[in-house]
Amino acid sequence: MDDSARRSLEASCVPHLRAAYNLARWLARDEHEAADVVQEASLRAVKYFEGASEIADARAWFLRIVRNTFYSSRSRAAPDRGAASFDEALHTGARDPFNPEATALRDSDREVVRAALRELALDFREALVLREIEGLSYKEIGAITGVPIGTVMSRLARARRALAEALARRTKKERSS
Repeated sequence: MDDSARRSLEASCVPHLRAAYNLARWLARDEHEAADVVQEASLRAVKYFEGASEIADARAWFLRIVRNTFYSSRSRAAPDRGAASFDEALHTGARDPFNPEATALRDSDREVVRAALRELALDFREALVLREIEGLSYKEIGAITGVPIGTVMSRLARARRALAEALARRTKKERSS
């Protein structure tokens, strides 16, 4: 790869590494597997970058590689290796050190949502992460997942409904405890 192609690849993919890791983390539910997926996806991006014709949306292109890498590695792995706990330090913003009660409530709410999100089917979790966390458009999600926009919309609607139901179950369970 010549120097200009390397700079072009870096400009196209490096700004999206955080989104790539975030997607891989939510799909894999394991920080180490997510890091491996992003690393493998980055190698694939290097391999196919020069062969790719004009890339209209580098973020969608790179996230699709991440997604495909995850599913490829998953098909080679054991069917269910279990879920790892979510790493709070990696995925939360700054905390207000002067208000520990607010911090505790915010952390509690986040964990309830994360736990409910982890319960969702992979297709639903993927759609919600791409739309609500990464802020991608329906068109971009369709390009990444390889499904029509109508399917993206349907998955998001069903995923939101399933998430609401999971949150309601968790809330009900906490109130009865």
